Amino acid sequence: MVQITVEMVRKKAEHHDRLLAPLEEIALHQENIEKIEYLQDWCPKLKILLMQSNLISKIENLNKLKHLVYLNLALNNIEVIENLERCESLEKLDLTLNFIGDIVSLESLKGNYNLQNLYLTGNPCTDYENYEDFVIGTLPQLQHLDGKEIQRSTKIKALQNLPVIRSDIMFEQQNYMHIRKKQKSRLEKDIKDKWENEYKDMDPEERNKKFYAEKCEHAPEVRVEIEKMRQLKLKSYETEEKKEEKRVYKFFSPEGRPYNINQAKIDFEFSDHDPEKFVLDLAVYKHLDTNLVDVDVQPNYVRVMIKEKIFQFYLPEEVDTTNSTAQRSQVTGHLLITMPKSKPVIKKPTTSKKSGEPQKEQKENCYQVCGQSKREYLEIGPAINVLDFTNITRSTSKPNYIDPRIKIGEKEPSADFIDNPEVPDLL
Repeated sequence: MVQITVEMVRKKAEHHDRLLAPLEEIALHQENIEKIEYLQDWCPKLKILLMQSNLISKIENLNKLKHLVYLNLALNNIEVIENLERCESLEKLDLTLNFIGDIVSLESLKGNYNLQNLYLTGNPCTDYENYEDFVIGTLPQLQHLDGKEIQRSTKIKALQNLPVIRSDIMFEQQNYMHIRKKQKSRLEKDIKDKWENEYKDMDPEERNKKFYAEKCEHAPEVRVEIEKMRQLKLKSYETEEKKEEKRVYKFFSPEGRPYNINQAKIDFEFSDHDPEKFVLDLAVYKHLDTNLVDVDVQPNYVRVMIKEKIFQFYLPEEVDTTNSTAQRSQVTGHLLITMPKSKPVIKKPTTSKKSGEPQKEQKENCYQVCGQSKREYLEIGPAINVLDFTNITRSTSKPNYIDPRIKIGEKEPSADFIDNPEVPDLL
């Protein structure tokens, strides 16, 4: 059961800075409220009160709303019109699609002199013979009934025939109340047995299918049961979403292979028929903002984040990430990811030479480097003029240690060299 709370009312009063006392209009529709309470104390200046599409079964706790002009209680479980006598400013009352069979209770509105519009469409009382004449004769202040303007001649005729019409209406009402009493007793028993026995151990999905496949009667008890089933269904969805949120997805296996993940649960089509490229078609939601879609193409997998939900697909071959593209259809909303395959560099095989060719030519090695040809000659045996770094840290007692592999000979003077005896020798 949903109760009216201060926080609920303040939330609906945001345009009044969440202040309740000066509030003149409030909409509490589709809140599953089962009882009207507290509003006349919190919001005494209310002029418009909208409470359609709830589970209210009784009109009550509105007698202090002296300024109330419009009251909408359509699509509720009301069976009797009552407790509106003190709402002296009431001009419009909407009771569409309720379960009002006690049409005589309409006489409680005789003192509401400002009442001009009344809606009773979809109630059992509208099936009574002379229903319109009875309502018009009982409430002559009305200007419109069920959206139709009331003519003056119709009012006069209804007032003249009211005593006879009322007796006929009373007879039809008693028949309906008798049938309604039996229906209420039977439905309450059937619903109780159903939930205690048949639905008790049944799987939620099977229970929902069975419930919505059965034919149901138009009654307040059935409407309450439908709402109960809807709430259970919403709770099951919330539980599934929470479980989905708690699950931590792993992107890669222990060996490093990317996992295939479809957390968003969307349809997709992967095409690898083209030898030059891969094409991935994702059925992204048509009206989803493109800013909520993020595409990441890697050499061996593609990952798409759709509204913070993961879609990851492992690619059978490496692709060129630089030239990959992602396009979104403005008509269907589909996301098309095109990924060209990587083109490996193929090396030319070395041609074998005949045995009769010189050994020097067999040492030649030609290979591709960045698309250009380069020729090298391979050295066989140790090089003579290469320094030996293995003895760079070896300590020696000789002050002038010379590598024995390096031959140092006496330098010959040039032909035009003249030896001057006065110049001392170099040490």
